[in-house]
Amino acid sequence: AIDFLYAAGQISTDSRNEFILLSDVLGLSSMVDILQSGKDSTAQSNRGPFHSDGSPALAVGGDLKRDNAGDTLRVSGFVRDESGKPVAGAVLDYWQAAANGFYWQQDATQDKNNLRCKMITGEDGRYEFTSVRPAPYTVPYDGPVGDLLRAGGRHAWRPAHLHFIVSAPGFHDLTTEVFFADDQYIDEDAVFGVRESLLVKLTPAQHNGAPCLAAAFDFKLHRA
Repeated sequence: AIDFLYAAGQISTDSRNEFILLSDVLGLSSMVDILQSGKDSTAQSNRGPFHSDGSPALAVGGDLKRDNAGDTLRVSGFVRDESGKPVAGAVLDYWQAAANGFYWQQDATQDKNNLRCKMITGEDGRYEFTSVRPAPYTVPYDGPVGDLLRAGGRHAWRPAHLHFIVSAPGFHDLTTEVFFADDQYIDEDAVFGVRESLLVKLTPAQHNGAPCLAAAFDFKLHRA
């Protein structure tokens, strides 16, 4: 056990935290998220090890896809309170993996601000941006956590997902993920992050005259 903990410390860096990954694959992170989720608010889910502070600002309706390969994905919805009223001035801290399944910390070809942003809702509580549909990916399994998964006969796959931290004055912060209902790994998430209430169905849509996929999801915040 000491050797395992030592190895987890040795492989951890500023951009990779093996101890967060360990907590995730053991289900500890998920258990804490479930216990912290409010009854009348959106369910909490894994923050994961690839969140970074300092994401650039993006206006509502802005574009994150830029030169990323993959299917264009339009993400939109509203931030509301428990009664369904829109929350103005809510901050959405957003990040995701690219279509190749890698975050910028894992892929030297990606800019450090790729596929992440901070967006502030207006009076109507609405958010919207275009991005790229992410792919399912494996959690890092080249270290001691990978050895643990293999010892238990488990795979390392996560279904594709979108990460959000939603905050607003007077409300509890919400850290969660949004998943695609048709993903092949939706029932086999290696870190137990999927909640039925966090599933979205992708629908065909148009963006700037070209076909795209649309994902609509509303967030409900719990008052502090």
